[in-house]
Amino acid sequence: MVSEYERAASALQSIDPACDRASWVKLGMAAKAAGLKFEDFNQWSASAGNYAGESDCRTVWKSFSEQGAVTSASLFAMALTQGWKDPAKRVNGKAATSFGHRSKVVPAPGIQAESVKAVRVWELCEPMQPSPFAHPYMEKKRGVPDGVRVYPASAPPLTIQGQNVADWLVLPCWSGDKLQTLQFVPGDGPKLNLPGASFNDGFFTVGEIAASARVFIVEGIGQAWACNSATGDAAVVCFGAGRMATVAEALRATVPAAKLVLVPDRSKENQAEQIAAAINGEWCELPKDKPDNYDVNDYGLEYGCDALADLLSRTNAPQMRFKVQSGLDLCTAPPMRWMVRGVLPLQGLAALYGPSGSGKSFLTLDVAAAVADGASAWFGHRVVRCPVTYCALEGEAGMGKRVKAWSLHNKKPVPAHLRFITQPLDLLNTRDVADLAQAVQAAGGSNGMVILDTLNRAAPGADENSSMDMGSIIAAAKQLQILTGGLVLLVHHTGKDTTRGLRGHSSLYAALDGAIEVNKTDNRREWRVAKSKDEETGAVHAFKLSVVTLGCDADNEDISSCVVVPDDGVDAVKRAKLPSGGNQKIAFDTLNESLSKSVEGNKDGVPSEHPCIRMDEAVRLVAARLTCDAKRRTERAQQALTALVAKEVFCFEDEWLRRT
Repeated sequence: MVSEYERAASALQSIDPACDRASWVKLGMAAKAAGLKFEDFNQWSASAGNYAGESDCRTVWKSFSEQGAVTSASLFAMALTQGWKDPAKRVNGKAATSFGHRSKVVPAPGIQAESVKAVRVWELCEPMQPSPFAHPYMEKKRGVPDGVRVYPASAPPLTIQGQNVADWLVLPCWSGDKLQTLQFVPGDGPKLNLPGASFNDGFFTVGEIAASARVFIVEGIGQAWACNSATGDAAVVCFGAGRMATVAEALRATVPAAKLVLVPDRSKENQAEQIAAAINGEWCELPKDKPDNYDVNDYGLEYGCDALADLLSRTNAPQMRFKVQSGLDLCTAPPMRWMVRGVLPLQGLAALYGPSGSGKSFLTLDVAAAVADGASAWFGHRVVRCPVTYCALEGEAGMGKRVKAWSLHNKKPVPAHLRFITQPLDLLNTRDVADLAQAVQAAGGSNGMVILDTLNRAAPGADENSSMDMGSIIAAAKQLQILTGGLVLLVHHTGKDTTRGLRGHSSLYAALDGAIEVNKTDNRREWRVAKSKDEETGAVHAFKLSVVTLGCDADNEDISSCVVVPDDGVDAVKRAKLPSGGNQKIAFDTLNESLSKSVEGNKDGVPSEHPCIRMDEAVRLVAARLTCDAKRRTERAQQALTALVAKEVFCFEDEWLRRT
């Protein structure tokens, strides 16, 4: 007995999928109600020239309710109008035994489309006569008979969608040497596809691909004839715009070195551009004043072969991901563009980082104001005026005090092009990133600087040490930069070991186009260029925080904040060079900690205003904190201390070390 599933599959395959969309949707509802699967519906749909792809098909299928208004009866009713013979019904008193086997069934008159193979129908077709315009459609499109056939009136009648296709032109769809399906073309009217067979990755070719300098990819046979006639190059028929991508990918795999040129109908240029980019191909465009669906055959008939050949020679190529340049190209390339010369690039991703209490937020506000104000220089570095959007994520009250202190100290309001956002933000929420970018753009902040202070507050709940989480944070920051243009500056902390720089996964530092490191020791503060494209890093600038009294609170206590001012004193300049190596930084921090607690107010009985420590004790303390091999720690500690003395960070005299 024939199962209901087989019966429904038989009915669906008897119907031409190249119907209007409303009918196609209704058939999909009926097929789902009849128990068919998405794979059945998709395979059937894919054989149509107007197939829009699996994604579109799946979306529509998911929208169908299991118990919708359209039932399986609609499927069988429509199939019957197409000449379908229900295999579940008894014929001559006997029931059909299985779908697709008719040996025990009295043959129906003619050939029913749902029960034939493409090869069988193709064998019934007759080759076209070599004389030109041997068929009305060929005469209309100025085609050639090579590779096509006609379904003769003398053959058993073949009905598709109620149409007898006798004397219709027949185009084969080949995948290599395998015949996939057939398309039937009348003298006038819509083309029909053989039901029950899929196009897969097949196509029809006019001309010889191997002998062509180019291969044109077009929707239909008329366009292929026009391209081949005008240029002599091969043209491939996709059987519909929805199959261009599939055919283009198949061609690229088959002839990887070929120059593939997509020739879309008018208004489908964007689709062709995307496909060309995916297969490393090119595309042509028809005049923009032509109506939608105007094609190259229409252009050839209107302007002639020479004009069409000229049009097809003017191809567009998608921008290549990798650009090969000569030495001269590099030498003549435009120079790096800076927001703060040698410190912060005009575009990209940067960070300003340091330990808690180092003054990094005050320094961030200072550079933000300098950029927004168009100051001539910031710590001696030339500035380009740009709008700045400061996302102060650690509290509106604290930022308000800093802004007021800046204004009082500089005797003017903060620059008009410096704007602030204090609401919470989550970089890992794509909606937040999009909304932030929209707000920046609406306030005129495009192509400027967007500051996220701090990164930890901008990605709440993220694990900064996780490569996955940090990768997501970096991607979100870069997306924000793309949407707003200009520079995104991340304010971040150092870890417990300040010698290791930015806290969290190392991928963040690698992704930066620029970085400013802030350091603090006792009352001494410095910032240095830790990373800079095309510029020397390591430039150090001393600064200090100057206290600004803002007023009094309810208890008559002073309200104050700070502003950044350069520390240009002789001692600051002298001490400006911070330790550079990891061991030197460990020694520097260790000795500063020890000297702060030292009770050695004198040496050898001589009063001293500076705390001191014996060199051998300093070596012991530093060696205990080094992470190198235990046998080498004393030697490495001695080398680090010697370097610090040479840099005049510490002074060594009579076996005693002290600060300079």
